[in-house]
Order: sequence, then C-alpha cells, then structure tokens
Amino acid sequence: MTSVLYLGGTGTISAACVRESLLLGHQVAVLNRGHSTLRPVPDGVEQLCADLDDADALAAALDGRTFDAVADFCSFTTARLAHNMELLDGRIGQYVFISSASAYAKPVPQLPITEATPLRNPYWAYSRDKIACEDLLTHRFRDDGFPMTIVRPSHTYDEANVPLEGGWTQIARMRAGKPAIVHGDGTSLWTLTHATDFAYCFARLLGRPQAIGHAYHITGDEVLTWDEIFTMLAHAAGVAEPRLVHLASETIAAAMPQIGPSLLGDKAHSVIFDNSAVRALAPGFVQRVPFSEGAQGIIAFHDTYPELQVTDAALNTGFDRLAAVAERLTARKR
Repeated sequence: MTSVLYLGGTGTISAACVRESLLLGHQVAVLNRGHSTLRPVPDGVEQLCADLDDADALAAALDGRTFDAVADFCSFTTARLAHNMELLDGRIGQYVFISSASAYAKPVPQLPITEATPLRNPYWAYSRDKIACEDLLTHRFRDDGFPMTIVRPSHTYDEANVPLEGGWTQIARMRAGKPAIVHGDGTSLWTLTHATDFAYCFARLLGRPQAIGHAYHITGDEVLTWDEIFTMLAHAAGVAEPRLVHLASETIAAAMPQIGPSLLGDKAHSVIFDNSAVRALAPGFVQRVPFSEGAQGIIAFHDTYPELQVTDAALNTGFDRLAAVAERLTARKR
C-alpha cells in the first residue's frame, strides 16, 4: 500500500486527486488548516491540521512521519518549497510538486506542447514563481538525488469553479442579457480538463520510481475555441443566444489589470498538449468529462448553492466599459 500525504487536499484539483488515491487503495493523509467546507475531506483520509506558513505547527504535525509520496499543491514560492523540502528530506520516497502549464514559453513556439517545450513567461509572475520552484527542484535532484516529480496542470476545473476570466460575473452577465467579453476573435484554441480526469493520471504517478526526476503535464484531449467555451456555459445557464463581444487581449489587459497577467500569460495563446509521457505511466486514460457535460455540472452546482454565485462589481464595471469600447469600434467599421 502506497502512503501518500497531500499538502492541501481540498482545492479544485487536489480534492479529486485525494478521492482517486483512495480508489487506488492508497493510504492517504491530507495536511491543511482544516477549514474547507466546499470540498470536505472524504472518510478514510487522515486529517493533519497545520498552517503551512507556521513552521513550528508544520514540524509538529509531521514529526516522525514518513511517506512514500508527498503531493505539494500549496507551494507558490521557492521559500515555502525549500522549507517543505528541508522538513521532509530523507523521510519520503517521492516529492510531487504541482507546477503549472502556464510556465511553458509564451508566445507558444510550437504545437503540440510537450514536456520539452521551453519554460518562460514574461507576462505572469505566478508562472515565473512556478518556474523558479521547478529550477530549485531540478538542481536538488541533480546535485543530491532529491526524489522530485513535477506535474504541470493546465486549465483544470470542477463544479465549483467557473473557468472564465471573471468567473461567475460573466455567467451573470449572459443571464442578464449583457455582453460577455471574449479575448481575441474567440477562435483561439484551449484545453479544459475536469479535475476527475486530471486525477486519474495524477494518482497513478504517486509512488512510481519511474516518475522521479521527470516532469509531466496532464490535460484532457478535447480542444475548444473560446467562443465554444462561452457558448456551452451560456446554454447550460439557459441562455440560448449569448452576446459575445470580442476585443484584443492587450486591450482587455490594459483596461483590467486584475486579469491582464493571467490573460496575456496564459489564456490568450492557443494550446494543444501531447500527453503521451504521462499516459505511459497511466494507461487506459480516456477523457470522461467533455466540457459540454462539465458546463452543465458547473451551472447546476452553482444553482444548487446560490451563495457561490458571487459577482465582482469592479469586474462588472470593467466589462461594461469594454463592451462600450467594442461597440464604438464596430460602429467605426460600418
């Protein structure tokens, strides 16, 4: 039986991975603050409570413990990662760091993206921090054999997560008959992966010596345009003909700096992924949740729990301004 510790374990991706680990018969523990109610820890999982920023509490929670694999969903800086590595060094068989496919070079030099695609993102600090974490792990593996594996999710969602810039604000706008703002001309290509599909491959990397020293991205196979993504969500929300307004990504980023980095550093670029590397260790994968079905699940979940239908007034105002800009540009072309 493989013993697995999840640092996190209740997030969009990690909660599904915990459930998949249980299905595989892993002995699973999660370490977090124990505050999550949206994605509760399943029965059969050991709950360790500590704040990852509290060095003493973290050390106490892990005192004397060893694990075959640790899955780190919570390190976003080299400082936190280095502390976790120091604390667990010599007590684990594998350290799986969750990076991000947004770390791949932007603009994308060639499709499909493979694990050999260079890492560089001048637009988004989040991605650069993940690259720095990968560099730290790679140096430690090369210098002293630290048993690391790197995993790069792309855009992964579950029922509680609306995979649009602006989140539920965009859904509310479409339901109200207002225009939804789509970057570019809506035809760039994108891959959305349901958390359960990601989890199938991820859980099968844990405790695998063959994965040590390697990096893998994990995505589904479905490739959609952004117009298709918005339209599927609109139809799921009961909007037969959504009003989609298109503007250049640079225009949106300049007007709305709160979403600019993730737009220019990730979603503005077409992506197609070659997943053959991870599937060599996780045979039998078939994408089980197409986004047409995933979109239905997102809307149904939010309608069941209306407290999740949170809109952002500042984003809404920004989208209104951008819609007015698009209208003026259209008028000039007539």
